[in-house]
Amino acid sequence: MDITKLKKIHIIGIGGIGISAVAKLLLNQDKIVTGSDLNDSDIIGTLKNFGAKIKIGPHKAENVTKDINLVIYTDAVPEDNPERVQAKKLKIENLSYFQFLGQFSKDKYTIAISGCHGKTTTTALTGLILENGNFDPTVIVGSKVSNWDGNLRLGSSEYFVVEGDEYRAHMMELSPKAIILNNLEFDHPDFYRDLTHYIDTFQDFVNKLPEDGHLIYNRDDKNIKERLEIPNCHIATFGLDDPSADLIVKNIKIEHGRQIFKPVYKGQELRDFNLQIPGKFNILNALGASLMALELGVSPDVVKNTLAQYTGAWRRFEIIGKISDLTPDKNGALVISDYAHHPTEVAKTIQAAKEFYPDKRLLVVFQPHQIQRTKSLFDDFIKAFAQSPADVVILSEIYDVAGREEKDVTKRVSSNDLLDKIILTESKKLIAGVKPSLYYFASDLTETKAKILSEVQSNDVVLILGAGDIDKVARELV
Repeated sequence: MDITKLKKIHIIGIGGIGISAVAKLLLNQDKIVTGSDLNDSDIIGTLKNFGAKIKIGPHKAENVTKDINLVIYTDAVPEDNPERVQAKKLKIENLSYFQFLGQFSKDKYTIAISGCHGKTTTTALTGLILENGNFDPTVIVGSKVSNWDGNLRLGSSEYFVVEGDEYRAHMMELSPKAIILNNLEFDHPDFYRDLTHYIDTFQDFVNKLPEDGHLIYNRDDKNIKERLEIPNCHIATFGLDDPSADLIVKNIKIEHGRQIFKPVYKGQELRDFNLQIPGKFNILNALGASLMALELGVSPDVVKNTLAQYTGAWRRFEIIGKISDLTPDKNGALVISDYAHHPTEVAKTIQAAKEFYPDKRLLVVFQPHQIQRTKSLFDDFIKAFAQSPADVVILSEIYDVAGREEKDVTKRVSSNDLLDKIILTESKKLIAGVKPSLYYFASDLTETKAKILSEVQSNDVVLILGAGDIDKVARELV
């Protein structure tokens, strides 16, 4: 497909955080862009300001006209969607969002950031470092970055930085010249049979790298180190625990809301790096981005300065603000929203919050994402909370993802089941003389908000976690 020859493109589900970046990309190339979405949003308002013509409401065949050259759709749009059906009837080419990215990546020096956790932060940091290093990349990120126009940074060079999403093996659509591989851990049980299937798919992905390509990987990750066969290309590694990695750190400390650490690149100590975002996992994200840039020839000072200026992305430990307009014993509580939804992410994000705010009470609100994920990783969620430093935990009911649940699984697990098992585990703390956390269940977002307002204290950090619609509650609190 020759994108330059396209004149008019229709996008189904145009308000999605990823696909909306494609809409902006096409609009910046002076394409005519139409679209449809079930719901209005700030993202759609921005696209309209850019010139997109968008219909809000149920998808209709009439939204797809014969003068359209290409239809792009989000992963959530089924094959029998009336607009997809109409496109096929009119013999208009249909591409998924990820198929389009794959086509776009073919003519680029594509740097794909992949793995189970940390893709968005690493993508944003990689793009920012390359931008400040005068590489002028195009970047598509699955969040909003304040330095750019939200989820898109439009560049004029051959460099293209993008998230390699592993859900349904979407990253296989890309043609990478470089891959930053953060970690491998079982997820997406509605697609992957088990960890072996998950890792085998990533093996196929890294095998796509050409001999002159780059694989940048986390040498601390056991599954990468022990179960992935490293392809024949340029290899560079990073880590916190493995001293043999090409980029390691020394002397991590937290001061005044920053993580400060000494990077060592191939045996050479560099000037201290610092981050405004918490958690050792974010240091690893920063190391992956930094190592990619260093291997491409970006100066260490550009890397250092970019990391120091980065304040985070939308729903990635995003500080929303402080609660006000309540009573003095509640006003002043700090509200933070984060996308964490895998047990490992949840545990590490809670720990990171406690490290950054050691003197504050920690009230954690978690909305599990997808019934099948909750069921498959149930014991891991129990462990994540039973070992967490949270003082109060509110478990909102599971966010049911349309089209991603097996019919026989929907009645088998609830956030309330998690609550019961966690409380049973917490009782062992009490026997051991350790004060357990307080736990509550909320059946919907209204009850979740009410419970937060009931329990919150002025010295709290309210950490709201989940990939579903729980973020709405965070923004309503301030």
